[in-house]
Amino acid sequence: MHPGPYPIDDDVVRRLIAGRFPQWAGLAVERVTSGGTVNAVYRLGEGMVVRLPLGEGGAQDVVREREWLPRLAGRLPVPVPEVLGAGEPAEGYPWPWAVYRWLVGETPVEGELGEPVLLAQDLAGFVAAMRCVTLPGAPRAHRGGPLASLDASTRAAIEELRGIPQEGVDCDAAVAVWEEGLRAPGWDGPPVWLHADVMPGNLLVEGGRLASVIDFGCMGVGDPACDLFPAWNLLPADAREVFREALGVDDAAWSRGRARTLSQALIALPYYRRTNRAMAHNARYVIRAVLHEG
Repeated sequence: MHPGPYPIDDDVVRRLIAGRFPQWAGLAVERVTSGGTVNAVYRLGEGMVVRLPLGEGGAQDVVREREWLPRLAGRLPVPVPEVLGAGEPAEGYPWPWAVYRWLVGETPVEGELGEPVLLAQDLAGFVAAMRCVTLPGAPRAHRGGPLASLDASTRAAIEELRGIPQEGVDCDAAVAVWEEGLRAPGWDGPPVWLHADVMPGNLLVEGGRLASVIDFGCMGVGDPACDLFPAWNLLPADAREVFREALGVDDAAWSRGRARTLSQALIALPYYRRTNRAMAHNARYVIRAVLHEG
């Protein structure tokens, strides 16, 4: 977890709900287990979920979702969170929060996919649909800017991992992949809509197929290579190629996407290795997938 998360518990959530949405005050409140680090998630009754930022950095993510999810929903091939209520600071809690409709499904686990090829096709369909959105006034995606903006933090993470030999990261190979991405031609087209955080924890599946995509707090426009993350953070090699072919990804975008995904994992591993098992596990999976590819 990030340092100093706001101390949210069941009682805080009940008070917030009772004050803002008295019609839901009698519903059961239950913390949802999550590897996420930005929001606390609580189930509200049978059909709703409450998301509350754990820190100031996540507050604008909720505001962004409340504004843009209603506009995106009808343009995407799978369900996305439906905003049912907009909460405001109260009861000592300092940031905006929101109530959404509960979405059914399970979080996919890398290496344990039931229908990886079909899931790859579904993910490509979602990414392609995001790219086709033409809503005006779009915010800049949290990720999606020039790859070079990540250079200092990526190299610092690699050097930190050199000092953690028990993780077994081939740091020279990581540098080579990173520098290949930096050399690749940048995106020279108009920025496109991105989810910008297509991690396994932000996907729900049923029967091995993509059931919904959640947590749009990083969404906005930018380099389409940013939404290639599932190729390495979730899909096995054969499904990875299906995903690439379905999206028609050229070599430059593939190189940028691979470098971005690796960068995120390299930064996450030393940060979360002792504090967030899910994040660290996925970071190790990504590093293996990228460095062993091809």
